[in-house]
Amino acid sequence: MILKIALLFAGTILAFWISAICGGGASLILIPILNLLLPTSLVPFSLTIGTFTSSASRIAVFKQHINWKIFLWFVPFSIPAVLLGAYLIKYVNPNYLQLIVAFFLIANVPQLFASKNKAEETGKEYPKSALAFIGFSAGFISGITGAVGLLFNRFYLKFGLKKEEIVATRAANEIFLHLIKLIIYISLGLYSNMALWLGIAIAIAAIVSSYTVKYILPHLSENLFKKIGYAAMVVSGITLFSSTSGKIVQQDQIEINSSSTANKNVYTMSWRNTRVVMEYKAQGGIEIERSVQPDELSGHLKEQYHTLMAHYDEVHVEKVYVLGKKTSHEFYCYKDNILTKFKA
Repeated sequence: MILKIALLFAGTILAFWISAICGGGASLILIPILNLLLPTSLVPFSLTIGTFTSSASRIAVFKQHINWKIFLWFVPFSIPAVLLGAYLIKYVNPNYLQLIVAFFLIANVPQLFASKNKAEETGKEYPKSALAFIGFSAGFISGITGAVGLLFNRFYLKFGLKKEEIVATRAANEIFLHLIKLIIYISLGLYSNMALWLGIAIAIAAIVSSYTVKYILPHLSENLFKKIGYAAMVVSGITLFSSTSGKIVQQDQIEINSSSTANKNVYTMSWRNTRVVMEYKAQGGIEIERSVQPDELSGHLKEQYHTLMAHYDEVHVEKVYVLGKKTSHEFYCYKDNILTKFKA
């Protein structure tokens, strides 16, 4: 465990330096690392210990740069949203939300190649409703994943804030979210000793970063600051997509296979307890088959299923869709490993 904490500590210092330079995102950079050390449901607890400490230390260093207009519209709407997100963490798979976040981050690729003049189109006056929506969205996503940073960094850049203002305003906006999340995670039992030690390591690294970054920011131009921010978003998105998609494939047993003969091509995709088969026949066109659970059947189909179950070891049902034809069902019946197929 000591070695894991040491490696995380070193990685965290680098991540929070990058985070401070580009206005946020250390948590999203750290998610793929923590995914290797903890169960997904415990990752938000460790992250939140570190991000709470980071926000507190950045407020102490940059408090004079806080944009109070954004703060006063962001926080009131983000607090109920983080409560909702943290509550749903027991019922929603965080991996799928992390995958969506990854796509949003990768979508910032065009900003890396935007001209300097276009990149400097800032100072846009967002309506108050937009500020409220951004606050609610940030709170909800943060409650489930434990991170939000870079996902909304583009909003801060477009609003026209200077680099010190972005660092300070984000910290002020999010410190209440982190505190509420910590209380909720503990009350729900979403923590462990390992998650606590990893969180403490992140917290110490965050403090080191916050008190050293004030010597780095003055040497960066605003345009370079923005470019680093967009680059961090894209890299984080690619890393998050790679780690999360692999976990989803393994967790949900996703498989895609194909086979071909002289007369037809067959493509099969399995996901959890569902299997979808697409067949292309030279003479019959495209046929799609989807696995059906017994409780989805009704009427004579349900009666036929129970009749077949009385005579076979296993019975699997598939619904068949053929363009221009009536939907039908196929029963795959196994007895002593011998398959018998019926249509209905």
